Amino acid sequence: MGLATNVTPREQAQILTAGCDHVETAAELEARIAAKGRLTVKFGVDPTGSFLHFGHAVVLHKMQQFVELGHRVILLIGDFTAKIGDPTGRNDTRPPLTDEMIVANMRDYREQAGTVLDLERIEIMHNSTWLAPLSMGDLIGLMAQTTVAQMLSRNDFSERYKSGTPIALHEFLYPIAQAYDSVAMECDVELGGSDQLFNFLLAREYQAHAGQPRQICMTTPILEGTDGVVRMGKSKGNYIGLVEPASEQFGKLMSLPDEMLPRYAMLAAFRSSEDVETLRAGLVSGALHPMIAKKDLAEEIVARYHGATGARSARDRFEATVQRGEVPADMRELAADGGWRTVADVLLASAFAASKREAERLIAGNGVKLDGAVVSDPRQSWIAPAAPVVLSVGSRRYVRILPAS
Repeated sequence: MGLATNVTPREQAQILTAGCDHVETAAELEARIAAKGRLTVKFGVDPTGSFLHFGHAVVLHKMQQFVELGHRVILLIGDFTAKIGDPTGRNDTRPPLTDEMIVANMRDYREQAGTVLDLERIEIMHNSTWLAPLSMGDLIGLMAQTTVAQMLSRNDFSERYKSGTPIALHEFLYPIAQAYDSVAMECDVELGGSDQLFNFLLAREYQAHAGQPRQICMTTPILEGTDGVVRMGKSKGNYIGLVEPASEQFGKLMSLPDEMLPRYAMLAAFRSSEDVETLRAGLVSGALHPMIAKKDLAEEIVARYHGATGARSARDRFEATVQRGEVPADMRELAADGGWRTVADVLLASAFAASKREAERLIAGNGVKLDGAVVSDPRQSWIAPAAPVVLSVGSRRYVRILPAS
C-alpha cells in the first residue's frame, strides 16, 4: 500500500506525534516526510519473555499509525541484544538469555503483535543478522564513538555506580548494539518507551558518524500495571497480556484503581485527549460513577482484542460471577487424575499456577475454593470426588473437576 496522498506532511506529523512524551524532533519528522515521503520506521523488542502485554501495545499502536499512513514499518526482534541483557531500569545485572530461551520466546511474538499490527503490511527483522558478523575491529570502532562519561549519564548506570552496585562491562554494549541497529537499518524513525531515549539519541550520533541522516526519536509513555504504581511487567504480577482470554483481561482491568481510568483510557483504549479529559472531569465531579465508567472502559479495551461480542460476554461474566456471586455455566472441564495428592496439585494441572510453590501461596491467601468453600491449608489433601466439583481461584478462574472414569 502506498503513502497516503491525501494527508499532508504537517498533518501526518501531528497525527504521529500525538500521545508521545518525547519527539526529537517534530519539525524534523515533518521535514523528513516532505522530503522523502515514505519513511523507514522501527520498533525493537527483545524476546526476554514469552508474551506481550498492554504496555507493549502503546508503542505497537503508534506503529500501526505509521502503517496506515503508508510508511515502511519494521518490527525488530532483538535476538542478539537479548543475549546481552537490557540494563534499562535495572539495579542489578540482567542475566543473558540462552539461544534456546530466545527461540522459545520469539515463537509467539509475531502472533501476539498481530493483535495490534497489520502483519501483512510490516516487516520483521532480527538484529543478529548484522550484529553477529561484527568483528572485534568493528566493535572497537563503535565503542570509540562513545565515552564512559556518556554511559554513566544514563540514570540506571549512574545510580548503580554511585551506590557501588557492580556494572558488568558487557552491559555497556547493549546501548551500543541498539544504536548500531539504526545504522544497519538506515532508520528514519525509532519508536519505543520513554526509558529507551538514551539509546535512541546515541543512535543519532552513530548515524551522523556513518554519514546518514539522524533518525527522529519518538517515545511513548510507560503504562503502569494494574496496581497503578509501577510499570507493567510479568515479574511485577501487574500485567495484562494481549492474548489472555477476554474474561481475564476484563477482570484485571476491573482491579484498576479508580484514579487510573483516565490513564488507561489514553494508553490502552487510545481515546482522544478530549475524551480523556471528559472522563477525568466526570469522575472528579461525580457525574460518572467509577464502577460504570470502569466497566465501560474495560469492555472498550477488551473489544480491541476479542471483538465486541467477546468483550460483552466478558462483562456479563464479570457481573454474574463477581458482582452477583454466580458460578459461570461455561467453565472449562478437567477429568480427575488419580495421581493428584493435594489441592495444590490440582491447581497445577488446571494451569492456575505455574509451580507448586505458587499454588500453595494462592491457597494460603484464601483465594482458592472448592464448591464455594475456601481452602486454607496449602498442603490440604485432594480427595477424589464422586461427583463434579468446581475449583475456583479468585473471582475469574473456574474449572469443573469431573470424577475419574
